[in-house]
Amino acid sequence: MVAPPDNDVIWARSLQHSHNGSPALGGVSLGIRDGEILAVTGPRGSGKTTLLHCLSGQLVPQQGEVWFNSVPVHTMGPRLRERLRRDKFGWIAPEPQLVPELNTWENTALPLMLRGTGRREAKKAAMEWLERLDIGMCARKRPHTLQQSQRQRISVARALAAAPSVIFADEPTATLHRTDRAHVLRTLTSAARSHGITVVLATHDAEIAALADRVVPLLDGRRVATVALPAEADTEGRAACSLSV
Repeated sequence: MVAPPDNDVIWARSLQHSHNGSPALGGVSLGIRDGEILAVTGPRGSGKTTLLHCLSGQLVPQQGEVWFNSVPVHTMGPRLRERLRRDKFGWIAPEPQLVPELNTWENTALPLMLRGTGRREAKKAAMEWLERLDIGMCARKRPHTLQQSQRQRISVARALAAAPSVIFADEPTATLHRTDRAHVLRTLTSAARSHGITVVLATHDAEIAALADRVVPLLDGRRVATVALPAEADTEGRAACSLSV
């Protein structure tokens, strides 16, 4: 194995992976600097999600290496990778992944409490980000009472509240209205810059990619020099929190 550069918080070399015999990554290499906002771009099916899963330790590549702060992730066992994701990484999926039995602030504080943070301290951190994302008024609501756009903002707040070293965001605003999308992305990128959080953002939207410090285009599982991206159309409108329980 070749040691990664010292200034790269994430470093990957020659990543190859297939799903049911269909190639998803074909030898992707990249380095991500500490505090950088990196956009991985490309059309649907280009390998963006698979790459984020490999970089975050959710998936072990069939070939290649992934390093985090000069520690090899690809050789870790499942328990070590799970601890790494819990303690150092945040994840924002395209669809909200919330625990239905927990209310809004409990879902947001969950990563902190799993680390052993006290309930009061975890709630304080959760509420700070819920307020910044205009969802604090729904703190005691459960996910099924909220709209899709509100649940997704909770997912973003949860990733930020845990103060991770790296946030992996896979099409994080795909379900949001344009106004919501701009607010969420502004909050995510400004928080990353002010708190020194590295962000790896997968998107097929040119407007979102333009917010990044650097862009890595993918096409058919391989890095390319450039790829044409559309501007995302409006989706679900913004709504106030329902008063029903």
